[in-house]
Amino acid sequence: MSAGQAALAAARACAVMPIRNAPRLGPPLLLAALGAIAVLYHATFWSMLQLWSRSQTFAHGYAIVPICAWLVWRQRGALAAAEQRPSIAGLVLIGLLGAAWLLADAANVQVVGQYAATALLPAAVLAICGWRYARAIAFPLGYLMLAVPFGEVFVPPLIEFTARFTVGALQWTGVPVFRENNNFSIPSGNWSVVEACSGLRYVIASLALGALYAHLNYRSARRRLLFIAVALLLPILANGVRAYLIVMLGHWSGMRLAAGVDHLLYGWFFFGLVSLLLYWVGGFWRDGPAPPDAPAVAAPRWPDMRAASAAAAAACVALAALWPWLAVALPAAPTRPAPGAALAVAAAPGWRAVDTTAAEWRAPHAGAPLQLIQRYQGAPGFVGLQLAWYRRQGKDAELLAHVAPARFDGWSPVADGARSVRVGARALALRQSVWQNGAARLLVWRWYRQGGVDTASAFAVKLRLAGARLTRGAEDGADIIVSAPYGEHEPEPQAALGAFLADMLPAIDKALDDVRGH
Repeated sequence: MSAGQAALAAARACAVMPIRNAPRLGPPLLLAALGAIAVLYHATFWSMLQLWSRSQTFAHGYAIVPICAWLVWRQRGALAAAEQRPSIAGLVLIGLLGAAWLLADAANVQVVGQYAATALLPAAVLAICGWRYARAIAFPLGYLMLAVPFGEVFVPPLIEFTARFTVGALQWTGVPVFRENNNFSIPSGNWSVVEACSGLRYVIASLALGALYAHLNYRSARRRLLFIAVALLLPILANGVRAYLIVMLGHWSGMRLAAGVDHLLYGWFFFGLVSLLLYWVGGFWRDGPAPPDAPAVAAPRWPDMRAASAAAAAACVALAALWPWLAVALPAAPTRPAPGAALAVAAAPGWRAVDTTAAEWRAPHAGAPLQLIQRYQGAPGFVGLQLAWYRRQGKDAELLAHVAPARFDGWSPVADGARSVRVGARALALRQSVWQNGAARLLVWRWYRQGGVDTASAFAVKLRLAGARLTRGAEDGADIIVSAPYGEHEPEPQAALGAFLADMLPAIDKALDDVRGH
């Protein structure tokens, strides 16, 4: 064979042989960066793990991370063939998420900080390995967000739906029922729809399983979204049916069945049956097997991005580390009021302070704020005043820290909503709620004063608190509550509360201004 023929044969062989790229540093650098982020935000991730362990509703979080790892492993072929080109968009996203985490940390909004810290992981993938790499594992990166414990905000509407559905089904099937709030009575006994009956754990579990099933069994985006929507809505309806059947089991058995442990066992059995039915039916619309892989061809020769990947990984870790450092740099202010500070509200003309009773409703507060609980009597009737003031606010010692529901000696909430009232030339936005204890009712007006600004919005309180902490401004906050009792068949005493505020609000303002300046 001549030299020319040999060269031609070698060229033809090269056309079908894979071309070996230079070793790519993206994956090992990415793993190192993800490990660094986990260490930098370990407190946030640890808080997630604690919630997984403490609450059955969020115990699925233990399975999310291994599932995501398995899904990424399934895509190892696509990842090996994907171009790795660092993206500046990923670094920008890390900066925005880090700022959101810092804001959430300053305002003590745990769930926002958990979402921001978790989202840093997909952002690091984008920053170090680029768009094509991230797109190949887009679903597991998004699925990771289900590890964040979230959903308790939906408990009240889910309880309301379950109670309405159960009562409506009982009436439709001819069972006499009397409903009062989330409690109802039938001839065989009394029932109550509580937090455990909301079905939130079923909804979250069904969403996690449904999203995974849709990803693995459908290729059409429309079918995937439709199945996820059904997986999200079906357990809500099924939970209503479950609650109705539990009540009927108790009714038919003379309250011997479905009233103890079997209540919970039946709930999980019913949820499992509904889930199996959902996936069995969904299997009829499964897409066919994926098309066969294309014949092996020469691997594309990507440009050598090792230096760029190293620089992106370093920038990623440095940018992610900035925000925890800033959080530590913020001064840790004491949350207890200064010694000698006290709340004192002088009674205005026409009102006199009277003794409080042990059975009165009181709002719980986290930490050790300055408090005033006083009852006043005037021409419009009796009005209660509760003040709680924090000089500084920290975790578990702030206006909106999570505490047990405000129930005291049999009081339970009946209604709640936003309201605006005028006190002289001043407009007050507040929350109006009604509490009940037997035949006695209580009308409650409540608002907050954060950094000297009145608001009824929890979001505004958190935002102003975060701004104050980041700028070293005034963190003081007050919870202001006025309430008036009335009978079950009496009109709401809104006029009494309005008259009380018209006369007493200047004294309340002075009391809060005095402790601020103490």
